[in-house]
Amino acid sequence: QVQLVESGGGLVQPGGSLRLSCAASGFTLEDYAIGWFRQAPGKEREGVACISSPYASALYADSVKGRFTISKVHAKNTVSLQMNSLKPEDTAVYYCALGATRGRGTQVTVSS
Repeated sequence: QVQLVESGGGLVQPGGSLRLSCAASGFTLEDYAIGWFRQAPGKEREGVACISSPYASALYADSVKGRFTISKVHAKNTVSLQMNSLKPEDTAVYYCALGATRGRGTQVTVSS
């Protein structure tokens, strides 16, 4: 069964950092491109970052470029999203997705 499970969200002050993880099961993440998305209340879903296979090329939304880094951890079959210099506008539910498969998401709240 293909499954994605996110973790690592929480409450952080502006300027802080969080590292999100997405654990994959039922398939080998190394063989696929995968992305992180987010959705804030009342807003449309936004693509944040994606990473390709096999060369692990990364693309980022302009809103997070230079602050977020996506990477695959092959040994753990996970994809991570390192988020630095967080802003209140980064507040959203973050989830990873591969095609039609997505996790349930993890809440990130940036507030003082």
